[in-house]
Amino acid sequence: MSSAARIANDIPKSLIPAELAAGRKRLDSTWNGVIPGIVLVAMITAVAFSAHNVSGFALFSPMILAVVAGMVYSNVLGTPAHARAGIAFSQKRLLRFAIVLLGFQLTLGQVVSIGAGGVGIVAATLGATFVFTITLGRLIGVDRKLAQLIAAGTSICGASAIVATNIVTDARDEDVTYAVASITLFGTVAMLGFPLLTPLLGLDQHAFGLWAGASIHEVAQVIGAGFQNGTQSGEIATVAKLTRVAMLAPMVIALGLMARRKTSSDQSGDQAGARPPMPWFVAAFVAVVALNSLVTVPAEVKSSVALATTIMLTMGLAAMGLQADISQLRSRGLRPLALAFCAFLFIGGFSLMLVKFAG
Repeated sequence: MSSAARIANDIPKSLIPAELAAGRKRLDSTWNGVIPGIVLVAMITAVAFSAHNVSGFALFSPMILAVVAGMVYSNVLGTPAHARAGIAFSQKRLLRFAIVLLGFQLTLGQVVSIGAGGVGIVAATLGATFVFTITLGRLIGVDRKLAQLIAAGTSICGASAIVATNIVTDARDEDVTYAVASITLFGTVAMLGFPLLTPLLGLDQHAFGLWAGASIHEVAQVIGAGFQNGTQSGEIATVAKLTRVAMLAPMVIALGLMARRKTSSDQSGDQAGARPPMPWFVAAFVAVVALNSLVTVPAEVKSSVALATTIMLTMGLAAMGLQADISQLRSRGLRPLALAFCAFLFIGGFSLMLVKFAG
C-alpha cells in the first residue's frame, strides 16, 4: 500500500464530512447498479450487429434487430431486476446523446443542394403526413401518444424519430416498440416495392430519388431503394432524406408544446403553471448541424461518429425491447397497425403527387 493510501486509511471516519461520504456512497451505488444493465444491453447490441451481417437479415438495420432481440430475451428469459437501472440509463441518456450526434450527418449545404422545390416537397409531405396520421388516429381511436409516435416515424426518419419524439411524449415502452415494428414493416415494403414501380410511374432518376427520400421511413431503407435505381437517384434520395432528418428538431419542439398545452388543460391552479422542460438535445442537435456546416470535419472523424451514433441508438432500442411486454403489445390490437398502413399509403401517394406535378 502506498504512503498516501495508508495516510487516507488512517484518517478517522469522524474527520470525513458526512455529506462527502454519503455522496461517494451514492455514486458507487449508482454505477454498481447501472453496469449490469449496460452489459446486458451491450450484449444484445452485439447480437444485433452480428445478425445484420447474416444473409437474409441485412435488409434490417441493427436498431430494428436490437428491438426484436431485446423483446425475445425479455419475454422468454425475463429481464433481471438488477439490470433495470442500466437498461433505463441506456434508454434515456444514451439515446439523447445519440440524437445530438445525428447532427454530424447533415449540413445546411446538403439541404440547399436539392433546391427550394425539393425542400418544399419534403416539408409539405412531412407536415401533411403528420397531421393526417394524428387526425386519423383520433378518428379510429388510437391512443394519442402512440399515434404521435407513428406519425413521427412515418413522416421524419423511422426509429430515430420515434425515440426522439418519445422523450417529449413519454409513451409506454410497448407503444414505442409497436410504433418501431409497424414503421419497419411498411418501410421495408416501400424499400423493396418503390423501385419496381419506377417504369410504371415514368420517373427519371432525379424524380425517383426525390420521391424515395421524401416518403420512405428509415435512412437505410431510403439508401437501399435509391441506389437500387441508380447512382444519381441514390444521392438525391439520401440528401432528401437528410433534409427530413433536419426537420426532427422543430417537430420535437412542436410536440413538446402540444404536450405542455395538454398538461395545462388537465391541471388547474399552480400545477397548470408548471412548464415541462423543453428537451436540451434539440438545441444541441441544431448546434451540431450548424457546427458541421461551418467547420470541415475530417471524413475519418465523421465515419467514427456515425458508427458511435448507430451503436448508441441500437443500445437504446435494445433497452426498449428489454422493457416491452408482448402481452401488452397484443392489447393494442390492430388499429395502430392500420393507422401505420394508412400513413404509409398517404406519404407515398402525397409525395408522389408533389414530385409529379411540382417537382
